[in-house]
Amino acid sequence: MHTEIIDGGDRINTTAIIAAGGRGTRFGKNLPGDLPKQYYEIDGKPIIAYTLEKFENHPLINEIILTSPPGFESFSQKIINRYGFTKVSKIITGGTTRSHTVYNALKQSDGAQIVLIHDGARPFVSHEEIDASVDGAKKYGACAVGVPVKDTIKICDDEGFVIETPVREKLRQIMTPQSFLFNIIMDAYERGLATNAIVTDDLSMVEMLGGRCRIINGSYANIKITTIDDLTKLRR
Repeated sequence: MHTEIIDGGDRINTTAIIAAGGRGTRFGKNLPGDLPKQYYEIDGKPIIAYTLEKFENHPLINEIILTSPPGFESFSQKIINRYGFTKVSKIITGGTTRSHTVYNALKQSDGAQIVLIHDGARPFVSHEEIDASVDGAKKYGACAVGVPVKDTIKICDDEGFVIETPVREKLRQIMTPQSFLFNIIMDAYERGLATNAIVTDDLSMVEMLGGRCRIINGSYANIKITTIDDLTKLRR
């Protein structure tokens, strides 16, 4: 896979794709109106608004493309209007999988040279992590924010017996943003989806094609809100 590294001389057109097209079924089913988790409010403000705010206020981000669960496009638009997010150019309806949703957003990223793909339910991303993500895409072509794994990890067989203990020092917990030169991630998605590739993150699409991916240092605070327990921990 060819990587055309961008030097830092000229202004780079950078798009952030906020992946918020899922329903968040692991979060819980007792939200008001059966709302997807990204619309759950923390201190009176939707989770997705906190996330969008980080990219809206970052000077290196030119455009934001927001994905939305089917049927919640107008709900998303109301949040954009309420908080005055001027960089959100498009709302893309979520597809059958996260990969299809991101691919649909990529196809709408007109003129993007760098793309940052970020989880909508990961509202604690820092200014510094976005800085590093844009810089990492320029330098390496494909990168993701990650942190060293704190616990020992065991690989088990189907019956639950340990078959391997990876060296902890080499393990990283992968987060978002995951950041790319546009041509690299677009090519990876087109080729990956053509073969019905099943992946859990965007970096894996590039890895499957033999691309080199760099992990850049992130923060343990940059958690993804997955279950209701995550909010309980945050409020202690």
